[in-house]
Amino acid sequence: MHVIIDGLILGLTLTILIGPIFIALVQTGIQKGVRAGVSVGTGIWSSDFLIIGLIYLFVKQVSVITHHANFTYYMGLIGGVILMAFGAMSWFKKPKWDDNVPAFSAKSFAGYWTKGFLVNTINPFTFIFWISVMTNSVINKKYTGLQTFLLFGTIMATIMVTDTAKVVLAKLIRKRLQMHHLDWVSWVAGTILFLFGIVLMYRSCVFG
Repeated sequence: MHVIIDGLILGLTLTILIGPIFIALVQTGIQKGVRAGVSVGTGIWSSDFLIIGLIYLFVKQVSVITHHANFTYYMGLIGGVILMAFGAMSWFKKPKWDDNVPAFSAKSFAGYWTKGFLVNTINPFTFIFWISVMTNSVINKKYTGLQTFLLFGTIMATIMVTDTAKVVLAKLIRKRLQMHHLDWVSWVAGTILFLFGIVLMYRSCVFG
């Protein structure tokens, strides 16, 4: 039971952090609706599952790579550029208000999924978080395979449920917005993403 409680606490801790992932989810949910927002979320979750799997299988090797000085430096630079690019696109790509949204296609899903996957994967702190959970909770406490599965399963289930709730709430907010509000949301979200990119690059250069 304590493993599940630990998973809930860690999952909820992640969900209340306001970062580029939070902004990407809420912005997409407000502008494009629930399906698009969940598609971004699916990309984020896929990235997390992939990283968790790699760390579980190659924890020692991955730990060495992520603790190498150049990892944070280069990942921070690449991630910063990508976040700044997403932010700039939000400034110049005028949001469309269309209540008659066309059928959601595989192409649409792939685009939003890629956005979520990239925003999560290019953040070096995503790797650092999962490695710290793996080393502190699994290796140091010597969890069994079942306990490890329960811990990470609970964390991911918490993240998936709360991320979906964020998207649904964002969609509900959209119903109260006018077109000029969407412009404002797009500009603010773009600015925040751009600033996150600058901060990520700065931290990678200073602390990398």
